Amino acid sequence: MTRKLRWGVIGCASIAVNSVIPGTKLSETGEVKAIASRDLAKAEETAAKLGIPQAYGSYEEILADSEIDAIYIPLPNHLHMEWSIRAMEAGKHVLCEKPIAMNAQQAQRMADAAKKNGVHLAEAFMYRQHPRYKAIAEIIASGEIGELRGLHGAFTFNNAGDSKNVRYRRDWGGGSIYDVGCYPLSAARLILGTEPEAATVHALLSPEHDNVDMMASGIIEFPNKVALTFDCGMWAAFRNTLEILGTEGRIEVPEAFIGNPNFIVHSKGGKREVEQPVFNQYALQADTFARIVWGEQEADFAGDDAVANMKVIDACLESAYSRKRVSI
Repeated sequence: MTRKLRWGVIGCASIAVNSVIPGTKLSETGEVKAIASRDLAKAEETAAKLGIPQAYGSYEEILADSEIDAIYIPLPNHLHMEWSIRAMEAGKHVLCEKPIAMNAQQAQRMADAAKKNGVHLAEAFMYRQHPRYKAIAEIIASGEIGELRGLHGAFTFNNAGDSKNVRYRRDWGGGSIYDVGCYPLSAARLILGTEPEAATVHALLSPEHDNVDMMASGIIEFPNKVALTFDCGMWAAFRNTLEILGTEGRIEVPEAFIGNPNFIVHSKGGKREVEQPVFNQYALQADTFARIVWGEQEADFAGDDAVANMKVIDACLESAYSRKRVSI
């Protein structure tokens, strides 16, 4: 393939440097042309490390670059809306890190800006691009595990000692629900194909971490009496798992969002591991994004999906801080 989508990156966050930029460079469709930081020296150092041709010392400069088609935004959560909208107003397509905004109202403004400017806006849930979730959907649709009765998802890690991390700034959108709880929440919506009705969440709010939720556990009520139970945390042992429970069996995804893509099916026929191809999920994300921009495929997930996911996150946070069940 000779046609390339030309990417610019706003910010030098670790997710960009360690995962998204290397993955995009491995993709069939993408090339990273420029990176911007408010610290020019940092942008130049990152560009040199990753082989990026152009470094800018301001975000405005990269948006003015006519050689850039799309912008990837890995900034802290409180900056997502501003710079996504400014990029879209500059005519750039936007891939914004999860969670896409601080709340659903901000996400809606971003989705509206995408429509107004005729550009594609997507939230960077790279795991959804791996074909294993279509394989899981096919097994569910086949009836092998019976009627769905519930899901449980977990995403936890321990980074509590890094007290200056942006994840521990409440006004910047810190906390485990924003950072990793968004994964099982989005996965449940994907698998069930519907939107939830209510959330009840209990959280460990840590005064030494600006009272963000360092651990949260909750139940998300979906229609047809199905629920997601989930937990997420930034002060707990690492895991990222998903279980889908049916009346006749279950699907176990030991590494649901990052890691080994294989999953296990338990049913009347016994237990089997379903092997999946190993892909760089960030490369898949870049390729899907480019083909949507070029009109080669329809978008399964765009601004409206991100708004819906933020509504669930809003309800989870409200419940965690109020200690009440919150309707969505």
